[in-house]
Amino acid sequence: MTMTQPYTRHTETRARLGLIALQSDRTIEDDFRRLMPRDVSLLVSRVPSAPDVSRDTLAQMEGALTGAATLFPEGHRFDVVGYGCTSGTAQIGAPVIADHVRAGTVAAHVSEPVSALIAACKALGLTRIAIVSPYVAAVSDHLRHVLRAAGIETPAFTSFDEANEEAVTQIDAPSVAAAAHAVMAGADVQGCFLSCTNLRTLDVIAPLQADFGVPVLSSNLVLGWHMLRLAGRDVAQPRDLL
Repeated sequence: MTMTQPYTRHTETRARLGLIALQSDRTIEDDFRRLMPRDVSLLVSRVPSAPDVSRDTLAQMEGALTGAATLFPEGHRFDVVGYGCTSGTAQIGAPVIADHVRAGTVAAHVSEPVSALIAACKALGLTRIAIVSPYVAAVSDHLRHVLRAAGIETPAFTSFDEANEEAVTQIDAPSVAAAAHAVMAGADVQGCFLSCTNLRTLDVIAPLQADFGVPVLSSNLVLGWHMLRLAGRDVAQPRDLL
């Protein structure tokens, strides 16, 4: 005898967040699991990304963003969708990214690491920061140009000068910390930014802040913070997530 069981429909009351991660990214999802409170809903999609990082390959992602957004559950309504690529945002542009994401899914807000960093700097009163980047000069310089246009100077800068995304995933946390110490030595800055969602940064942020006495930010930290803020959560500073 077959029985049909009655049920009631689930009503989602948590903040609804979506994340579009790069196909090559091995870090951001683990970081978001650490950063996000338990009482949020987080769904993840992926966007195709080239193995080599250049301004041209970053620009190519623009054409795939809407398709990545359509892979979220049909009919789902997000409070915030985040695009997880710092250099890709600088290359494509935040408004363009928001348009492509909204063409594929319903999102009240769209964020990415560049807008999130600018918002974090504003919240912390930072106008001069040091940057640690994994990427080649052309990619890194364009990000610095975008930040300068937003009123954020980057007088101290260092890079691992790596063009291969897979190699970026292999840069360990002690190497990131050593690079931060090198770029901050004698620098006239108010904070330090560890750029790239694929860079392993969360374990070094608190020790570096203790060493430098100024805010230390990373792509995944500011993106997670900004998404929660846009979703209405009361998180005053990115460090509140650590």
